[in-house]
Amino acid sequence: MTEKKTTAATRGPSDHTIRDQIVAAAMEYFSHYGFEKTTVSDLARSIGFSKAYIYKFFGSKQEIGEVICANCLTDITERLNAALEKSPSATEKIKQLFQTLAVAGCELFFRERRLYDIAAASSREHWPAAVQYEDSLREIVLAILRAGRTAGEFERKTPLDETAAAVYLVLRPLADPLQLQSSLDTAGEDASQLAALVIRSLAP
Repeated sequence: MTEKKTTAATRGPSDHTIRDQIVAAAMEYFSHYGFEKTTVSDLARSIGFSKAYIYKFFGSKQEIGEVICANCLTDITERLNAALEKSPSATEKIKQLFQTLAVAGCELFFRERRLYDIAAASSREHWPAAVQYEDSLREIVLAILRAGRTAGEFERKTPLDETAAAVYLVLRPLADPLQLQSSLDTAGEDASQLAALVIRSLAP
């Protein structure tokens, strides 16, 4: 995306009802025909709007996809945060972090396969929604590690930022749609084994 292009959040009229209508129709259309194969003209015909009218609200097909992607990733993040809040210790949070991301990602893949493709495209092309999602996961990892060190659950000799970066690298195959789709059949078991490995490496 070029610097001159405005974002979906700032472009066009402030009629959120119409914007929401376009996004909802796009979700349904993309879920049937896929994101890559759909053009703005296809979407406009399916809604009954003109192509020019859609461009009053969104600068491109990608901007529509970004809203959908952000919604999917927000759902996963909210589910993850809820699971972490119920975890009584940092060690348990590590387990929940790995397991929840694996389960939520797999469910999205099998429930909304075409929408999962949008998430994969956002990761591959580094859309803002995907970058923000990755940043939020890094912050979650960092917060868990800090809590674990404070509670005496995790070692303190390794610099915190190095440890957080390493844990995220282990976590990424479960968090990144591009990598997760290659191991869907074993994702749950993989999550348990990876979490156990991380927890052992963090032992004081």
